[in-house]
Formats: sequence, C-alpha cells, structure tokens
Amino acid sequence: MKRTWGFKKRGFNAAIVAVTAIGIWGLVPSRAQDPPPADPPSETEQPQLDPDTQANLTFEHADCSFFGTQREHYLPRFTAESDSGRLTRQFMSARTAATVQSRETPFQLSLQSGATNLIDKYILQDLQANNITPAGKTTDLEFIRRVTLDLAGRIPKAARVNIVAQSLSPDRRAAYIDELLASPEWTDKWTMYFGDLYKNTASSVQVTIRNEGRNALYKYLHDSLAANKPYNQMATELIAAQGANTFDQTNGQSNYLVLGVVGGGPAQDIYDAQTAKIAREFLGLAHLDCLLCHSGRGHLDSLSLWGSKATRTQAWGMASFLSRTSVKTVNTPQDPNNPNARYNYFALGTNTTDYALNSTTGNRPARQPLGTIRTISPAYIFNNAAPAKGDDYRVAFARSVTGDFQFARASVNYVWAQFFGRGIVDPPDQFDPARLDPDNPPAAPWTLQPSNPRLLNALAQSFIDSGYDLKALMRLIVTSDTYQLASEYHGTWNPDWEKYFARHMVRRLWGEELHDSVITALDTLPSYTVNGFTNPSTVFGVDSPGFGKISFAMQAPDVVNVPGADATAFIDLFLRGNRDDQPRKSEGSVLQALGLMNDAFVQNRIHATGSGATASFLMKLMSQSPALSDDQLIFALYLNVLSRYPSQAERNLALAQLTKGSTAAQKKTNTEDFLWTLFNKVDFTFNY
Repeated sequence: MKRTWGFKKRGFNAAIVAVTAIGIWGLVPSRAQDPPPADPPSETEQPQLDPDTQANLTFEHADCSFFGTQREHYLPRFTAESDSGRLTRQFMSARTAATVQSRETPFQLSLQSGATNLIDKYILQDLQANNITPAGKTTDLEFIRRVTLDLAGRIPKAARVNIVAQSLSPDRRAAYIDELLASPEWTDKWTMYFGDLYKNTASSVQVTIRNEGRNALYKYLHDSLAANKPYNQMATELIAAQGANTFDQTNGQSNYLVLGVVGGGPAQDIYDAQTAKIAREFLGLAHLDCLLCHSGRGHLDSLSLWGSKATRTQAWGMASFLSRTSVKTVNTPQDPNNPNARYNYFALGTNTTDYALNSTTGNRPARQPLGTIRTISPAYIFNNAAPAKGDDYRVAFARSVTGDFQFARASVNYVWAQFFGRGIVDPPDQFDPARLDPDNPPAAPWTLQPSNPRLLNALAQSFIDSGYDLKALMRLIVTSDTYQLASEYHGTWNPDWEKYFARHMVRRLWGEELHDSVITALDTLPSYTVNGFTNPSTVFGVDSPGFGKISFAMQAPDVVNVPGADATAFIDLFLRGNRDDQPRKSEGSVLQALGLMNDAFVQNRIHATGSGATASFLMKLMSQSPALSDDQLIFALYLNVLSRYPSQAERNLALAQLTKGSTAAQKKTNTEDFLWTLFNKVDFTFNY
C-alpha cells in the first residue's frame, strides 16, 4: 500500500527536502554526509526497557510545571539502574498495545457511535458523500508536538512529552489542550498572529507609527488575548477607538485605524483604506477594496458573484462611516537631552461632514457628484443600516460589523486556516457573500464557495453562542478527530481531497517557531532588548525604559529587525514578511536549508562547551553523573529536538555513529554531529 505525506500544496517547496539532503525520517551520520534511506518511525518499533530498568527509570524534574511564570526550561535526566544500562525494551512506561493509538485506525471507527464534536459531524458527512477514506488518527507523540506548535508556537519540552504520552487517561489530549490554552505561550503565539493579520509594524510604505505606536497596539492585543476578551469586543474597540495619543499604552487600539492611513491624496483616500482594512480583516471581504475604485460589473465578474453586482456608491457608503474621523500628527515635547529630536504621534479627531464627492486626485479614481448628490451618508453594504441620530459613526459601524453573521463566519475561517493550512473558504479574505448559503445555492455556472458550507455556518454560530470566545473556538478545533488525523496517508491520495480535510496537511514552521523551538530543545534562553521608544530619554514627561527584554521570538512586537542581531537574519530566512507589502509565506528554499546547516544561531548552540552553570545543553547532558549510556543519550536528544522516540533503524544508525573512535574528543564531535543532524531533519522544520 502506497504511503504519502500531506504537505500543503501552496506552502511546500520540494527544494527544502532535496537540498537539506537528510530524508524525511533518515539520520545523517555526520554534518558532511548524506543519509541512508530509513522507514518512518512507529511507536511500536521502539527499544524497550527490561522490567527492572523500567521500574527505576525516572525523569529529573518531571514534576515541574510545563508552563511556569518564569518561562524556565529544564533538562530531563534519564537514569536507569540495571546490569546492562541499556534500553532494551519499549520506552513507553506501562502503556499496553491496546492503549497505543495507531495511525492506521480508520477515522470512521472513532465516530461509530456518532460524532460529538460538530466539526467531525459535518466533515464525516462530507467524506461519506464523496466516498473518501480519511487518514488514520495521529499518534500521541505526533499530536503533542503538533498541537503545541499550533497553540503555543514552539515544540514541547521533552519531559512534558513523556508525561502526556505515558498517561493512561482517556482525556490526556483534552487535558493537555486546556493546559496549552491557559499558558502565556498561547498568548504570545496568537498576539503574533493577530499582529500579522492587522499589519502592526512600526513603519510601512504609507505610514510610520514608530516603535511607540506599534508597541502600544501590541500591548493591547497581548492584554486582550491574555484576558480572553470576546473577539467581537476586540473588533469593536479597534474600529471605534478614540484617543489623542497613539503612543499611550493604555490606548493602543487607536493605532489600528492609523495603520490605515495613506498619503499623497485627499482625506477620502484614508477613509477608503481604513474601510478596506476593516472589511478584509473582520469580514473577509478583500474585494471591497476593488469596489472603492469602481463598481464590480466588468471587473469582478469572474471573481465574485456578489462583487460583480455591487457598486462603488455602496462601497462609499461603507467608507462614510469613517468620514467623521480625522487623523492628525502631533509633535512630542522637546527632548531636553536632544533638543533637535521631535517625534510625531497621532491623534484621532472629528470631522463634521459626510463622505464628499469632490476629489480628482489621489490614489483612487475621481470622486465626483452623482447628479445632485454631493455627499454619501453611511450605509452598511449588506442591509443599508445607518447610524441613529446622534450616534458616533464608527461606533455604529462597529455595531454593524460585529453584528453581521459574516463577521463570525470570517473570524472562524481565519482561525481554521491557521490550523488546517487552508480555509473552508480559501483564501480566507476573499469571501463571496452570494455563494455561501447551502439552502440557496447560486445559479450555474457558479457553485457554493465554501468546501463545507454547513460546517462553516455551524462554526460561526458556535462562535457566537460562546460569546465570541477564541479559546473555545480553538478548543473545539483541536479536540476534533478531524484535526487529529495523521498527515501520513496509506493508500492513493487524490489532491482534490485536500479541501475535504481528509488528512492533516503538513506546514513549514514560522521562523519564530523555529527560533523558539531551537532554544526550547537546547534549554538555552537568549536575552534580547526590544526598544520601546525612539526617544531614549523622555516622552511626555515619563521615563522611557524601553519595551523590555525577551527570550523568545514569538514575544517580539514586530517582524522587522527583531528580536536581536544574532537571530533576526536566521528567522528572516523563513519568509516572515514585513507586515506591509510582503506577507508571511510558508514556502521552503535552499537558503533555509543552508541556514539550518550553517547559521551561527544553530551552530553556536550545538557544541558541548563550558562547565557548571555556564555549560551548554550538550555539555550538561554528556557530563551527568552517572554518565548516560549511548542509548540514553540518543533517546534524550531525539525527545528534546524531535519530540519523539527514535525508530529501531534510527537508533541503530545513531549508535554506529556515536561509537566511532575511542577518545573523548571523538565522542564529543560525534555527539555534536548527531545533535546537528536532528535539527536538520525535515521533521524538525515541519509541523506534521
């Protein structure tokens, strides 16, 4: 039976596999050699402990909290007391064959008593209707790594992998999910995600909000997520923000609108850009940007049924909600230590007129009167809802946006795409509102747009019913059997099945995830200083200490020139974009493979150096007393770097390499080569 691996079609470039030259599961004997082929590992192929050894096997610090408030990492120490000191039996505690979940388990068997997760209910119906056999369920070890990366943005700690994987509790996966959702790492990962979505950067082609403004918006997003603020409330606060100082970290949400400022034209250009930003990021309607230049007929006919019938006048009605808002720059007080330094922040003010049809210059076609109509009043594009008398326009706009079912639909689809590699509507920002209703499908040749429209609507309604709870949405997704399908497929895979989510699609890790996974694996935390203020002395009469020190790239407030010099170049290899005109990408490249092989960020951390408190990870591991056997060393490194145990073939190959030569220096070099090899295996670079 043929086995294939589910790589995301758009996001995977075979170059990284070919150039890395390490095989998906094979082991490179040294930093200069290619590997022999090896079969994929199985949880039932592992070396086993004899009964006496198993009884005495312990993990030092195994009782530590996985997510401590100090973000400390600990080194799992493997100690085994036996005559041989060899790991000769299954490294799986008391787990029996019946409790080890196999990736061969048919998906239907887990749902034979009826799906309890609404996602599985709709996915299973779709698979059965299309005669698709899904992949089996992923193993515990694969699941632990997958969900930790997806929720927390880094690989799990080795000792935690063992605790969860060896648990006999049938709820072990759900309990671990709750642990991740409650962690500060979850907040970091999703602050990075929403920073990408909202394009929060200190300087773009159109506008500069400086470090102060960027950090203030970062703080708003971080604090909102940490408090699990309802997402409709977040959207309302961003759209309807008020404030006279965008540098004020108690008013960071005001920077959201400022990021929509464009230059070189009349005020209407700004209203249009801000409206397009809101429509794309909260409604998934990127095509509204087109409508703000021209009506859809003749322009969107082949792209959007809804867009082809929408008019520029309707789009102006949406932009008019922003027409009473002004954005102006204000000079900071003079810096007494640098009299020539004056910095601009922004203030949101008010205008008194509606959207005027009086422009002939700027970034968009002329806006001229329509007969006697010289101004456009606010009107929500789907129902013509207008502000009540005396209403703040943007408050009314936020009410219409967040009260629209499309807001919930777009929000869950954005999140879904992060976990599955594609949206139910894909791309997630190109919804066609005329092709979403399964009970009222469009006339031929148009088809329904979502791959599973009833699932999309059910997810949106569930999101509303939860109070727009992002954590509840993510819990629903990752506890589903659909999310827990294996990426490996036994049989003939049809690429057309990707949209039915019949297997888990592999994705390449973000640059920040790779950075944070390297330092997690090696228990070596760097310290980076992220500047908080351009002005190093005084801003508004308050001392400016800077944004602070961080260790993890996922804690950085931006994707440009952060977190630090020795890491930024490495992370940039993985195409994290600039939150402006360069979006984050998931493609592979030759440079990425070379970076993992040669970049100082990795190279400087794999050596066995130092002693005592200054000893490197590998030195600490190799200098334990009593000394680790070669088997124990292999298991420790596999678990720390790849979050799994080695297969028998991998173990044998590693043993052959570690035992070459007889001197301590040769052993040290061999072990460094082995550690380097693990970081260059494809299954470190990808989340599968």
